[in-house]
Amino acid sequence: MRGPNEPRTSRARSLRKADNDAEKALWSELKGRQLNGAKFTRQLPIGPYFADFACRESRLVVELDGSQHLESEYDRRRDRFMVSEGWSVMRFWNIDALIERNAVVETILAALNGRLEPVEAPDLRFTAAANYREKSS
Repeated sequence: MRGPNEPRTSRARSLRKADNDAEKALWSELKGRQLNGAKFTRQLPIGPYFADFACRESRLVVELDGSQHLESEYDRRRDRFMVSEGWSVMRFWNIDALIERNAVVETILAALNGRLEPVEAPDLRFTAAANYREKSS
């Protein structure tokens, strides 16, 4: 078993402490296996990146973005890396997690159940890993 990676653990902790309102609101829906029994974690290190929320069992990453992420090549590169590592990635806007939280949660549930097709829309981007349907419950 690998030992702890103190710098990465410290960085993940600091990111969790700096949650914005949208992340806090969505976390209240995801924590404690509330969503179809799926266990989510916050700020999971994946390679050199940290996922806002991740379900290891389904290999699903959920990201909440503010306006600074609009047309971000960095985010696209980050998503490609995570997908190459077998993680499917969904991105929502912070405002949707605050105002349309039920719709966001239902969309995450659809992805967990393997019912969501890859999509790139103004309010959602979902990039499925090659093993997406194999991992969904």
